[in-house]
Amino acid sequence: MSVKKIFLGIFFLLSVASQAQDVSKALKVGDKAINFTLKNAKGEDVTLYSLLEKGNVIITWYRGGWCPYCNVALNQLQEKLPEFKSLNASLVALTPELPDHSLSTQEKNKLEFEVLTDLNNEVARLYGVVFKLDDKTAQRYEQALHLSSRNGTNSSELPVPATYVIDKKGNIRYAYVNPNYKERANPEVIIQELRKIR
Repeated sequence: MSVKKIFLGIFFLLSVASQAQDVSKALKVGDKAINFTLKNAKGEDVTLYSLLEKGNVIITWYRGGWCPYCNVALNQLQEKLPEFKSLNASLVALTPELPDHSLSTQEKNKLEFEVLTDLNNEVARLYGVVFKLDDKTAQRYEQALHLSSRNGTNSSELPVPATYVIDKKGNIRYAYVNPNYKERANPEVIIQELRKIR
């Protein structure tokens, strides 16, 4: 199968994804961040509250390495990583993909920040940023992308584009949650929000 056909297939899948995702229950500015421990691409445990002991934390969700919009967003965040670090912030990306796939995404995009496996979207669910694909779309995703093997589950849930800035006290200072998979948090806005944290 040609690269062009694969790309067109993925584009088609993205275009039929349900836009009726309810994000009304997502955590908001002023809420306390919920602690979690997840595996990174090397299989090591990473705990949010341990990261917060060292500084502010940016959490961002992406659907998977198969999603071109996700890869663009991850690369944009990577470009701003030095500025995030200069503002005493670490960055972690969460994905429902298994570590082998998240490692592949990390290597392909030359990401210098942690990529964590949110198995079964457990943390995404706690933060209120997960949605369920309708049956027809889920079947198409499975046929084209083999999501069940990539994610290690038969669940047809995916995270919506979401990014949080969390201060050292665990308070959410910036929340971006958008059901439109084409839209992502602007890294410049993240930098502005980090500058407000004293």
